[in-house]
Amino acid sequence: MRVLIVSTSDNTGGAAVAAHRLLDALIENGVSAKMLVRDKTTDDPNVVSLNRRWLSKWYFLWERWCIFLHLNFSKKNLFQIDTGQAGHDITNLPEYKEADIIHLHWINQGMLSLKGIQKILDSGKPVVWTMHDAWPATAICHLTLGCLNFNNECSNCKYLPNASLTHRALRFCRRSISGTDLSTGSYSHNLSVSVWRQKQSLYRNGKIAFVACSRWLAGEAVKSRLLSNARVVSISNPINTSVFLRKDKLSARQKMRLPRDMRLILFVSQRVDNENKGMHFLIEACRILKKCYPDFKNDTGIVVLGGNCDEVASSFSFPVYPMGYVSDTNKIVDIYNAVDMFVMPSLSENLPNTIMESMACGTPCVGFNVGGIPEMIDHKKNGYVAEYRDSVDLAKGIHWVLEEADYDSLSKEAVLKVMREYSAHTVASRYKEVYEEALTANK
Repeated sequence: MRVLIVSTSDNTGGAAVAAHRLLDALIENGVSAKMLVRDKTTDDPNVVSLNRRWLSKWYFLWERWCIFLHLNFSKKNLFQIDTGQAGHDITNLPEYKEADIIHLHWINQGMLSLKGIQKILDSGKPVVWTMHDAWPATAICHLTLGCLNFNNECSNCKYLPNASLTHRALRFCRRSISGTDLSTGSYSHNLSVSVWRQKQSLYRNGKIAFVACSRWLAGEAVKSRLLSNARVVSISNPINTSVFLRKDKLSARQKMRLPRDMRLILFVSQRVDNENKGMHFLIEACRILKKCYPDFKNDTGIVVLGGNCDEVASSFSFPVYPMGYVSDTNKIVDIYNAVDMFVMPSLSENLPNTIMESMACGTPCVGFNVGGIPEMIDHKKNGYVAEYRDSVDLAKGIHWVLEEADYDSLSKEAVLKVMREYSAHTVASRYKEVYEEALTANK
């Protein structure tokens, strides 16, 4: 069995990291696998780059430009939606031809188009598609954020403006969506409908085996009328438990130059100013903790890992230790081990790698009751699940972990949960079953 994993990147973003970890897990468990990406950032010999730099840039810029036009020249929501109208044809590549299974992951922003996926299906190879967000089950959005339109048909999308595009913009993008008449002036308003119908045609024969990374996302996906004829299974992302593991806390703090005598709370985001990551809820929770427990200010600090972290330092009631954006895995492991807890106040999450990584290092987590987070954090067993968007309960959870809980027990239970459900062997075995079913169904 030869598997080709297809992803926009091999290491940029949570979905890419998860796909790359699956590649390693499959190989480790006896599956012949390669990964095809647009953006290769690692030196892994099992990862193959398209090596079409300028064409990739053109596809990316073309789709962003068309979306920009449909947003009436506004940058708001520019990267919240994708239309799947620009991308590469991979069916002539040697890696594609030698593969028995084509395994799609996050393939947006010019990696694959919907037409490209149709060409893959037409080639006769079985296709597995792992959903890292809601995009395969919606028309254009990655995060539904409470919208239920995708249950029937995406229309009047909240990410799109109601105003029509200018005649010039319509003319410029006339052929950006196949089969759509842009001369009517109503295209911007109906963009979600147009892409929905393309996906409906793509999925009509039920040839794609869908996998969701969390039970929550699987439950959301089956509500979509797009996937009414599809089978959706839930398989967690894997993690290498020989890399992410518990280490001595004081040694880790010394290596990362963090204070030895303070209780440290970690916040992680690729960009800490991303509103969806909920930084403002953590800031408010810290304000509440300072007010209710004045001594916290003297012995509690906030470690912030991610881009733009210096910009939020002055907003906290406690001392802040900005670490910046870190890509070195060993340093990331040391940071998880150096802190006492990890807080994720995100407003929408699938199955975040960061919680998995923290738990594997024995560091308890606190997060909101949203998406796949409560599947990972067992409330008051290996962490704390706070009420959604509730800064008071978030503060309560932080206090409970630091002051009330049996910390050693939380730490041990966190590691056990990861070993039981997210180990490379467990996840690879489940995917092998999906591959075998897809091969059988394709005969």
